[in-house]
Amino acid sequence: MMSDSVQRLHAAIGRTRGGDPSRSRTAKLFAGGMAKMAKKVAEEAVETGIAALQGQRRETILESADLIYNLVALWAAMGIEPNEIWGELERRERLYGIAEKLPKGRPPARPKREPRPKLAIGSPVG
Repeated sequence: MMSDSVQRLHAAIGRTRGGDPSRSRTAKLFAGGMAKMAKKVAEEAVETGIAALQGQRRETILESADLIYNLVALWAAMGIEPNEIWGELERRERLYGIAEKLPKGRPPARPKREPRPKLAIGSPVG
């Protein structure tokens, strides 16, 4: 299951983030700071998209794995646990259905209520 793999990756990143940057890719990434980490996420996302546009299935898989690694490292740097991400995905699924992305700039639409009948002030009720 993917969530188990991501959880294990998150834990491994947590264990190695403070290591020797000359010996650990993860420690080197963390030593570069948040700007470096965010740049790596963006870079890997672009590389994944380019590979997909070029129809390179194997390269898309490899770049996707790099993207997930860098994204999970970014979560770890921000103190975000994978379960927080899964919780947000579950919340969105309840609201919009599976695989839906939240609309930008607007709160979720609420179901419309039936209008209540208006009573005139001073008129008898019923």
